[in-house]
Amino acid sequence: MVKSRYALIKDIKEYAVTNKVPIMKSEGIDFLTTFIIKHQITTVLEIGTAIGYSAIMMALCNPNLKVTTIERDEERYLEAIKNIKKMQLEDRITLIFNDALKTRIEGKYDLIFIDAAKAQNIKFFELFERNLIEGGFIITDNMYFHGLVNKNEKEIKSRNVRGIVRKIKDYIAFLKNNDNYNTTIYDIGDGIAVSEKKTKGGA
Repeated sequence: MVKSRYALIKDIKEYAVTNKVPIMKSEGIDFLTTFIIKHQITTVLEIGTAIGYSAIMMALCNPNLKVTTIERDEERYLEAIKNIKKMQLEDRITLIFNDALKTRIEGKYDLIFIDAAKAQNIKFFELFERNLIEGGFIITDNMYFHGLVNKNEKEIKSRNVRGIVRKIKDYIAFLKNNDNYNTTIYDIGDGIAVSEKKTKGGA
């Protein structure tokens, strides 16, 4: 019996839990897909495929949407290929196996979605914003990093985690001080930043 799309998505979510693959929380995915529908997004560049969950959910919410997505972890990349094939979305989701910081993308996108190594967010933003259309959006997930960004750093025992939290705080400051974008951070899922690129001569 051929599995329904709902059952296949359930399998992907269960695989993520079993194999400790970080994927977007349900509230975050709901926000992202609703945003795509509302703003009639048709082209997305995703930094951080993982196992393809968010790319699939984005593609499913708009039959005209095309996603280009980059992943550097081979195991996750191969799992993403399998999942996208099962969902029959190979014609609308293009996977790139590479380190995003070493990848150059041609073309312009309505939306850039950053959900990769949190410590590199500023670099990802600066590298790929040239691929964003005027008035387009850059959305970044995990702005709260499991609630740790709003904690006193002294309470965080791991030096490595403290370093990531500091980098996310730097990224938040970078977004707020970036005059080319209007940024709002939403208290949804693990914190989602939406940065809208200002149009030339516009507010």
